Amino acid sequence: MTYLAHTAHAQLAALWLSCVGWTLTAVALGLIQWRVWLVSDREVISSGVAWVGVWRACFNSFTEVTPGFRVMHCKHIGLTEAFTPPEIVAGQVLMMLSLLAGLCGNTSGVYTLRNVYFGVEKSRPIRLWFFATGALCLTAAMMSLIPLLWNLTSVVTNQTIRFPSDFKMPQAPDSQHVGCGIGVGMVGTCLSAHTVCSMP
Repeated sequence: MTYLAHTAHAQLAALWLSCVGWTLTAVALGLIQWRVWLVSDREVISSGVAWVGVWRACFNSFTEVTPGFRVMHCKHIGLTEAFTPPEIVAGQVLMMLSLLAGLCGNTSGVYTLRNVYFGVEKSRPIRLWFFATGALCLTAAMMSLIPLLWNLTSVVTNQTIRFPSDFKMPQAPDSQHVGCGIGVGMVGTCLSAHTVCSMP
C-alpha cells in the first residue's frame, strides 16, 4: 500500500482540479450572463444590454419596472413555461444532474484517496473506486457540455426567445453575444473531464 500512496499524487491533483471544475459549473449555473442581448430601444432597458441565463432574464433600468426596484429587473424562467426554449430547459435539467454526478464523483475520489493514503484496502478495489470516480466526473462533464454547446450554438445563430410581456424584454435583440456564464461553464467542464486522464 505504500507504493500506491507514493504514486497517487497525480490522482490527488486531478481530484483538486475536478473540485475546482465542479465549483465553476455551479457558478456558471447561477450566472445570468449566458446570452448577452444588445437592444437599441432604451425606454425600459436603459443600459441597452439584457442578460439571459438558465434561470433568469435580467436588465438594468432607470424606470420602475419592478415595484420598489429601479436598478435591476429580473424574471424567473420556468422549466415548464411555453416560451422557454429547449436549450434552456436542457440547461436547467442537465446542469443540475451534472452537479449531482460531479458531487458523487468528487466524493468517490476523496474516499478512494483516503483509502490509498491510509492503506485501508487492497489495490484492486482501489482501482475500481478510481474507475468509478473517473466515470462519474466524465458523466458530469458530458451532461454540462450538452447545454453549454447548445446555448452557444443558439447565440452564434442568433436565435431569439419569445418572452411574455411581463418580462419587459424585446421579442428579438438587435444582436447578441456569448456571456461569461458559458465560458465559466466550459472551463469547469474541461477541468472535470481532465480527471479521467489521471485515473489509473
